[in-house]
Amino acid sequence: MGDDRVRAWQDAALAVLGLFLPVACVGCGTPDRALCRACRAVLDAKARRVRLVAGVRLDAAFEYEGLVRTLLLELKLRGRVDLGRHLGVRLGALVRMALAEAPPGTVLLRVPPSRRGARRRGFDPVVLLLARGGVRRPRSLQRVRSPVGVTPHAAGAGQKERSAVERVAATVGTLRAVRVAGRDVVVVDDVVTTGVTMAEAVRAVRAAGGRVVRCVAVASVDE
Repeated sequence: MGDDRVRAWQDAALAVLGLFLPVACVGCGTPDRALCRACRAVLDAKARRVRLVAGVRLDAAFEYEGLVRTLLLELKLRGRVDLGRHLGVRLGALVRMALAEAPPGTVLLRVPPSRRGARRRGFDPVVLLLARGGVRRPRSLQRVRSPVGVTPHAAGAGQKERSAVERVAATVGTLRAVRVAGRDVVVVDDVVTTGVTMAEAVRAVRAAGGRVVRCVAVASVDE
């Protein structure tokens, strides 16, 4: 009964707020809710995904499709940070589970956004979603300006403009891990599609003497 009462107060507060700051559900268009109760139920019912990336288990909170894809695009492209909690709670739970199952002292590393994305948004989606899920700010892998053997023009090209081979070539050497020698590591990112970026994160940790024991993501493209 207590939870129902709190939810009723939250719904009432959102209804009043909607009079001054009109919003609509990103899932179905219901007015005065960033994500209505029905769409929240749909999101909660979505299954998690497990796959392998570079020989490491990847736990994804959601499949990257439909409502999940819409929420992430609204967050990343339109700065809808008010939607972060709906994705971050499950991400935080997966990260805490990964750390609990890993050896003591395991390091949590995030894949940093591209420099272009960071400048455009002004925030790191992974950090924001982890915070919404109750996970303290993780350490970050480092971006390397020019991957070996890739010209600056190729490195700056969009993923959609590249072939599969070009995507791999443009990604290898773009990340660097520090202070992970002899350490176990959990790597976290927002979306895993081809797995190329996550595989580069695993490579960077291994090159620095660490061992990736688990990868975690908000969403993954179902293979």
